[in-house]
Amino acid sequence: MKFQSTDDYVATDDLTIAVNAAVTLERPLLVKGEPGTGKTELARQVARSLGLPMIEWNIKSTTRAQQGLYEYDAVSRLRDSQLGDERVHDISNYIRRGKLWQAFEAEEKTVLLIDEIDKADIEFPNDLLQELDKMEFYVYETGKTIRARHRPIVIITSNNEKELPDAFLRRCFFHYIRFPEMETLRRIVAVHHPGIKEALLTTALTQFFEIREQPGLKKKPSTSEVLDWLRLLLAEDMTAEDLKTDTKNALPKLHGALLKNEQDVHLFERLAFLARNGR
Repeated sequence: MKFQSTDDYVATDDLTIAVNAAVTLERPLLVKGEPGTGKTELARQVARSLGLPMIEWNIKSTTRAQQGLYEYDAVSRLRDSQLGDERVHDISNYIRRGKLWQAFEAEEKTVLLIDEIDKADIEFPNDLLQELDKMEFYVYETGKTIRARHRPIVIITSNNEKELPDAFLRRCFFHYIRFPEMETLRRIVAVHHPGIKEALLTTALTQFFEIREQPGLKKKPSTSEVLDWLRLLLAEDMTAEDLKTDTKNALPKLHGALLKNEQDVHLFERLAFLARNGR
């Protein structure tokens, strides 16, 4: 069972090695990187490459670790008892299975994605240590222990918004997805926009990397954003010549796909002003 690039996803050699190492060690793969570098999509493509079903748990600031295991709906049970419903005699009717429970009880091995774990409370990772390590947990309401039939491939993503606890990090295989170099980005573009002309691609990517390397930029545009930008350029039937900026306007064409805050837009407007005034 080896992960490889798919028709829709270009995986670098170091990323491929990291995924396969985590699978071999049977440890969660913790993936960090800039937003938009394909961390979430990686889990989907691992599932596709290995021919496995996928379960996705999207983490929010209000998400609790217990929700990944199960939740007991005491309110519904109380309501049903007042209505005389026979279901109240079986407490399991009021246990809602979480994403980990679903992965543990799946008929076959699954890929379990825990997406953007750093959005949750700092204690969230620690609250899952035992469950991810031993692949089991105890349901207090029913007195049963739920054990994984097949150990899932766990992929955890983080945007580095919070530091994760050391005890949690020790149990993971770690990989940082670096922003792709020009050649790798060309391969990624070829997957999504196979018919793009070479002159347009070269000019667009050169301009894109110049934008990313501009000092003072608050948010660097990501891989997903350059793909959106190229899609717009193709939709507008633009050429390499159309992309060339002049001193009157340093903003790239259709810059709203690349620059996502007013500070960065103002930065390029100031650059244009300085260029016009010969400074």
